[in-house]
Amino acid sequence: MFGSKKWAKIENSESIKHPVFKHRSMILRPLKDVDMYLQENKRINLKLAIAHLDGLLIKPGETFSIWKNIGRPTKRKGYLEGLVLKQGNIAKDTGGGLCQLGNLLFWIFAHSPLTITERYRHGFDVFPDVNRKVPFGAGATLSYNHIDLQVKNNTDQYFQIKLWLDNTHLNGALFSELKSQSNFKVEERNHIMKQQIWGGYSRHNQIIQIERVGDKIINERLLAENHAIMMYNPFLEDKN
Repeated sequence: MFGSKKWAKIENSESIKHPVFKHRSMILRPLKDVDMYLQENKRINLKLAIAHLDGLLIKPGETFSIWKNIGRPTKRKGYLEGLVLKQGNIAKDTGGGLCQLGNLLFWIFAHSPLTITERYRHGFDVFPDVNRKVPFGAGATLSYNHIDLQVKNNTDQYFQIKLWLDNTHLNGALFSELKSQSNFKVEERNHIMKQQIWGGYSRHNQIIQIERVGDKIINERLLAENHAIMMYNPFLEDKN
């Protein structure tokens, strides 16, 4: 209440036209030992959540927060039981599955000039890299209200978030008031999996944002450094 941050919010305004980055992620993703009804419930939870974010403007100097706009996901608001991870174990909780929204928005923001000011990741790597589209750790976990994803607009132009669901995917896009001269690429560096002295495995990497104008790299920024305990053996024997 008494903080100095200016919070971004949805306002009645015309859409901003210049595309910055777009991404989509599959909603129903079969996972080992996870009931599919939790995935179906996730669709409902995502639909409720993105209604508070779609069309949101991030003005110069403002900070965007997922939880500041969505609020607590409760049964009274229509949120259903969904998949959550607690200390590396699969569990169920009201509003579960919203981490997919955090992951999508982190990946979009990582390809923009917005500054990621708050972001968290699980300390456990639970699922193998089956059909992974983005590098390990290139996302953001969520837990109301202290585990948030926040970005600040340190530029002099407006940005707008658009989010929507289709039959198979959660879709998101970021638009800017002016066409940017920069383009952004995100890459993984220093990725390693190693066995620990206690017998298990850990995984480590860095997520780097590369900004270019034309063919010239003008800036590189460390967005995230990940360290996780693996909940599976990554070095399976080749049976061929």
